[in-house]
Amino acid sequence: MPEFLTLNHQKFYYNDISSRAYLKQNLDEYSLATLNFCAGWLNEESNFIIHTSGSTGTPKPIKLTRAQMQASAQMTGQALQLSTGDSSFICLNTAYIAGVMMLVRGFELGLQMTIVPPSSNPLQHWTTLPLFDFTALVPLQIQAILQQDDGKAWLDAAKAVIVGGAPVSYALEQQIKVLASPVYATYGMTETVTHIALRRISGVNNQDHYQILPRVEIRQDARQCLEIKSPTTLHRWITTNDLVELTATDQFRWLGRFDRVINSGGVKVQAEKVEKALAQVLHQQQVVCRFFVAGLPHDRLGEQVVAILELSNLQDSTQAQLLTALKETLSNYEVPKAIHCIAQFAETPTAKIDRLKTLRQISTR
Repeated sequence: MPEFLTLNHQKFYYNDISSRAYLKQNLDEYSLATLNFCAGWLNEESNFIIHTSGSTGTPKPIKLTRAQMQASAQMTGQALQLSTGDSSFICLNTAYIAGVMMLVRGFELGLQMTIVPPSSNPLQHWTTLPLFDFTALVPLQIQAILQQDDGKAWLDAAKAVIVGGAPVSYALEQQIKVLASPVYATYGMTETVTHIALRRISGVNNQDHYQILPRVEIRQDARQCLEIKSPTTLHRWITTNDLVELTATDQFRWLGRFDRVINSGGVKVQAEKVEKALAQVLHQQQVVCRFFVAGLPHDRLGEQVVAILELSNLQDSTQAQLLTALKETLSNYEVPKAIHCIAQFAETPTAKIDRLKTLRQISTR
């Protein structure tokens, strides 16, 4: 079992962490907060207040038990076949659930942890890259790594890479598919103590469905939304707003959010379906930007489907080409009635798109 972790290129031995000897050092705020959590874990604290990431609303504190977090770590370790002594690279913000659970996995699975502050390119901390068996990244980070000359080789040396925190774009998924190492998109939330299902997106074995972790049960409610029960939910069924198709008793295909259904002229349009089609045509037109699809009030239709692109402007001819291409795969009600460009999207504290605030920018223009 490891005796220390590395944080900001400095070794901290577990005995010194548990005794809080690090408090005598002049540490930056991020290092101090990270070590404070580690000290609580090593000292067998039974409950933790963790903050949600803000993906579907304002970040909020939630209380999780040690047993829930331990179960989640063990389930991930079993699914990814992680072993004691494997190395783990932690570059997610440890103030939020995803980063916290990387720490817990390190302790519970006996991984040798290397921790750096979160940044868009986590490999910037080295000139000679050390290799790791396991890491978790957000899409922005894996995209930055793939753009480095040695980034692909670094990723391919890993035993497992998980990607979460935001959807993986169509263009990025095409880049990830060429990787040989197992790279997985994750499905989960703070209430399930991060992911309860994985979808392989790399190599010839890439999948279009999620495979649930060991000890997880799933079903659908009357709306066709996913319900989950596992040790991480304290063996209680929790109901999500995620519309899914159950492809097997232990597999599902994610269709979109129930609360992102746009009612346009009495026809229900799933925003994520339109986004998937838009991602492909943007890729074909070599338009690189963040975007989302939403419904805006309309006198006749009730709501109309619109696309919002993070661009200063888009030529009329390009807009016309995008809409023409979308009409080949989407119905008339699904094709966006307008494309709005905004130079910079509003964001949550974890750098995710804040759709509501961004839409308000459009309505006030």
